Amino acid sequence: MARPTPIASEERLRDADRSQSTILAAARDEFAEFGLAGARMDRIAERAGLNKRLIYYYFEDKESLFGAVLEQAYQDIRSAEHALHLLELQPGEALRRLVEFTWNYYLAHPEFLTLLNSANLHRARHLQQSERARALNSPLIDLLGQILERGRKEGIFRGGVDPLQLYVTIAGMAYFYLSNNHTLSAIFGRDLMTPKARNERLTHMCDVILGYVLRD
Repeated sequence: MARPTPIASEERLRDADRSQSTILAAARDEFAEFGLAGARMDRIAERAGLNKRLIYYYFEDKESLFGAVLEQAYQDIRSAEHALHLLELQPGEALRRLVEFTWNYYLAHPEFLTLLNSANLHRARHLQQSERARALNSPLIDLLGQILERGRKEGIFRGGVDPLQLYVTIAGMAYFYLSNNHTLSAIFGRDLMTPKARNERLTHMCDVILGYVLRD
């Protein structure tokens, strides 16, 4: 029997990549809408326009598929952050750009927040098993540490700022506001998602972060 040609093998690999990408996109939407517990493999197959058997060919079960979706979600946001080229900016501008990016990314990708909500509901057991997720996220903290250290050496930032704590604050200020905007708007009687309110929130976040790291 003739062996597959290199071109044929490459085409099969491209088909496999396309199939997996299609599955992950469909699964992301399903998990974002229904959570891990409510998601159904039949609906994922329908969303993807693929046979359910093909999903099980690539992913053992719903749990492993959810883990892969989380990994892809982190890959997407970290790739977008990498494209900012933050190290090429002045330290203060780099921090401001990261805050703005985080806020705008969360606004543009509400499914990212709902996926994180679902992952936390299950105590992040899918991420605890994922070396890829840790490998994807660690460079961001290293990058932020470099920005902080450069700012300190230039006399712009104060010393002793933990880059992990700082990023958690950046992400948390955006995440809490957007994840809880319905309840916050209801109890305070103010629509927190109008364009004006969103702009005010972003300005506040930038002021808080830069006010914390800048030297007096």
